[in-house]
Amino acid sequence: MAKAKGGSTGLNAIERRAAYSLSGIFSLRMLGLFLILPVFALYAEGLPEVTPLLVGLAIGVYGLTQALLQIPFGMLSDRIGRKPVLIGGLLIFALGSVVAANAETIYGIIFGRALQGSGAIAAVIMALAADLSREQRRLRMMAIIGISIGVAFAVALVMGPILNSWIGVPGIFWLTAILALAGIVIVIFVVPTPKESHLHRDAEAVPGQFGKVLKEPELLRLDFGILTLHMSLTAMFLAYPLALRDLGLEAGHHWMVYLPVMLLSMIVMVPFVIMAESRRKMRPVFVGAVAALAGASLLLFGFHGTMTGMVLGLFIFFTAFNLLEATLPSLVAKIAPGERKGTAMGVYSSSQFIGAFLGGALGGWFYTRYGMEGTFLLCAGMAGVWFLVSRGMSDPSYLSNYLLPVGSLNEAEISRLEDKLKTIEGVADAVIIPEDQVAYLKVDLQQVDQEVLDGYAVQG
Repeated sequence: MAKAKGGSTGLNAIERRAAYSLSGIFSLRMLGLFLILPVFALYAEGLPEVTPLLVGLAIGVYGLTQALLQIPFGMLSDRIGRKPVLIGGLLIFALGSVVAANAETIYGIIFGRALQGSGAIAAVIMALAADLSREQRRLRMMAIIGISIGVAFAVALVMGPILNSWIGVPGIFWLTAILALAGIVIVIFVVPTPKESHLHRDAEAVPGQFGKVLKEPELLRLDFGILTLHMSLTAMFLAYPLALRDLGLEAGHHWMVYLPVMLLSMIVMVPFVIMAESRRKMRPVFVGAVAALAGASLLLFGFHGTMTGMVLGLFIFFTAFNLLEATLPSLVAKIAPGERKGTAMGVYSSSQFIGAFLGGALGGWFYTRYGMEGTFLLCAGMAGVWFLVSRGMSDPSYLSNYLLPVGSLNEAEISRLEDKLKTIEGVADAVIIPEDQVAYLKVDLQQVDQEVLDGYAVQG
């Protein structure tokens, strides 16, 4: 069993402050993007010249600009600093929210949503988190940020219909602008300022590594998976709110479906996550979740005319969605070499945003041609393709990334230390990048003694 030095495994005061403040910024931005998801299809029906395709573009276009700009923004922050880019990104996001709030046509809202996505700060937040954390504690900080994103999405799904009944969709866009400005206040006054900012291969994309990452079949399989998952999510909410409305449930009461479904799905998924990670049944749990996603979409296709079918379909969909959302990044981290993890996660994240865009565009097109049933069938079809793709995945190694600061070493010292680290029980691989002064390890956390590993670390 893995051991660790008592208090050394926890975050120090600066790391805790950074983790929770950066989580807050990420959450505020995610709220701004997703609050309209469960209500926009209903609102857009009253706009002039609206079509389902344009509604889909309005919902998903943020993903296109986000995918195009998130990695360049991260690289820019390496050059001019994290906080200036963060503030600039949040200002762009706020501007997009104001444009959408004042828009009187669907085209104005599409432009505003594209601007929102142009404030692409996800990679910058991860880079700043890396600047403000010790190598051995970075995974814990990233986990806190990841949890905050999931909570923000769940809150947005429930609060969207409630806020819509109070302030309407334009009011929601105004609220997102205020949330973005609140994020700027947090950046300036709460987020610690790092002593220095530099490239972190475990948290940032490295241009020279894209070729290797894009040639790895298992990583491409996962990239396709997250693209399909978020494509299904965006397409789903082009049809689902309208189906609830057609069943007689007023828009302001849609939260009465979303709240219990989200809570119950989160509870039900936990045993499957434990089974996948702790009991090392990742492949069957993962493939089963993809099959459940396809089954949920088929259920909605066949029974969207009944409330029972709608609620049961959404429950299965979100149980599978939450499970896959939790396991996909874990699989990327297991498969990617430690020194290429940041690049692999950058490609994965861009695939996620492209999926959101494609879900809006294709979902809207299918709705235009084939109606509500066509959109649900699109979700089922894409999940079916993903199921076939996922069946070919290999069993993951169950290895985790572990970073050690090793200081400045010459070539001979690097070779000797890599050999020593590889002899430690539970260490499968060790690569030292001299310019980073960091050892990137692949370890089995159920076997490795973290006290032994930390004994090789150079204290900064």
